[in-house]
Parts: sequence; structure tokens; C-alpha cells
Amino acid sequence: MPAPDALRAANIHPETGLATDYLNHFNEVVMLLDMLPGMPDCADDVLGWEPCSYEAHFERTGYSGRETVIAAWHAAPRAVRAHFETLVSALDDIIADLQERVRAGDFSGAAEAARSEAEPLLAAARAAVHGHVTGEIDPDQNAGQASVDALFG
Repeated sequence: MPAPDALRAANIHPETGLATDYLNHFNEVVMLLDMLPGMPDCADDVLGWEPCSYEAHFERTGYSGRETVIAAWHAAPRAVRAHFETLVSALDDIIADLQERVRAGDFSGAAEAARSEAEPLLAAARAAVHGHVTGEIDPDQNAGQASVDALFG
């Protein structure tokens, strides 16, 4: 595992070796799905979304700490990576299903399914990054939601 200072600088959890920045790949499309009923012009962006592996995401985005992130990923405990990859695979599948709903013009159904199916998986993935197993509450998630609520009133 890279040195603790390098992990901290790259926003990597020191115990799991994972970075929440990867989840932005999913957060963006879930946010677009949620907005879709009121902003149907977002449909093309939703349909343009494609699965992207953890490593490929950091390579593609040019993340400043990508070498550290990828090294930490390879050094992460096997069980942590396996759990995280299971969640990511489920998210990829759900979003592909939601894209089919969008293609069929069911924007409201896609938005509701994003809230009921994708968002809980995203919460579980965030928790996994922070060393929590599915079903545990991630204290950082509550703080993050409170910040968003305060920002948007």
C-alpha cells in the first residue's frame, strides 16, 4: 500500500485502499436520471453513459493522484475489492436497465428506479470505500447529505 501521506493526498481510505472519486462515474448518471422527467434533454447524456472500470476511470479522467489510486487499488485487501466490484457490477447492470427505460421513453419510471435501486447501491459502495459492509450506515454519507441539504435548502 502506498504511504499514508500519499493516500491522504489522493483521497484514498487508508484501510480499504479505495477512493470515493470513482463513484462520481455513477453519481453523475444517477443525478441525470433523477432530473430526466423535468429535463428530457438529459436523455442523450444518460444514454451515452457506459460502464468504466476503476482503473480506467482514473486513467481516463486524468486524476492527479491516479498512480497512487491505482497502486492502492492493487494493494487493497482482496475481500474489499471483491465486495466493491460486486456492487459496481450491480450498478452497471441497473444503469443499463435504466437506459432501456429511457430508450422506451419511460423517464419517470427510470427516475424512480434510479432512486429506489441505484442510489442504495451507491450508498453501499460509498460505505465499502470507508470499510463498512453492506447494511452498515456510513457516517460520512450522513454528513455529506446534510451538506447537500444545507446547500440547496
